[in-house]
Amino acid sequence: MNTLKTSPLPVRLCTLGESHLDKVMEIERRVYCFPWTRAIFRNCLQSGHLALLMKQGRNIIGYGIVNITRKEAHLLNICIAPEQQSHGLGRSLLRTLIKLSCNSGAQCMFLEVRPSNTVAIALYHSEGFNEIDRHRHYYPAQNGYEDALVMGIEFS
Repeated sequence: MNTLKTSPLPVRLCTLGESHLDKVMEIERRVYCFPWTRAIFRNCLQSGHLALLMKQGRNIIGYGIVNITRKEAHLLNICIAPEQQSHGLGRSLLRTLIKLSCNSGAQCMFLEVRPSNTVAIALYHSEGFNEIDRHRHYYPAQNGYEDALVMGIEFS
């Protein structure tokens, strides 16, 4: 689908399928304290959500999932393997998900993010997202629950 040159091996994007879930789950568990379950990923795939896989050579290094309904896109999950972070790969994947959502007829995108995930919040702000709401006690956390910032962007 797309190729991004950030190292000796180019990065490419392809459709995420059920056969990729073992590696996706491995990355999910390494990145998040409260990872998605395999059942959540399967449900997203069975529901026909836009699901992209980022690969470098034969290695899966990231993924993103968007639910596109009517005129809006909801970014459900975006993740880059820890050892591949801070190289612009998350930004590239986000931009591709936005472009594909826009091409599918979406006029805006929204997402939820933990307030403690300051790196992700900075990325979203730099790409034009604004904070539009807060969901109280949305995410499970070590000591109970953490709020979610709701962020959104309108496509021009």
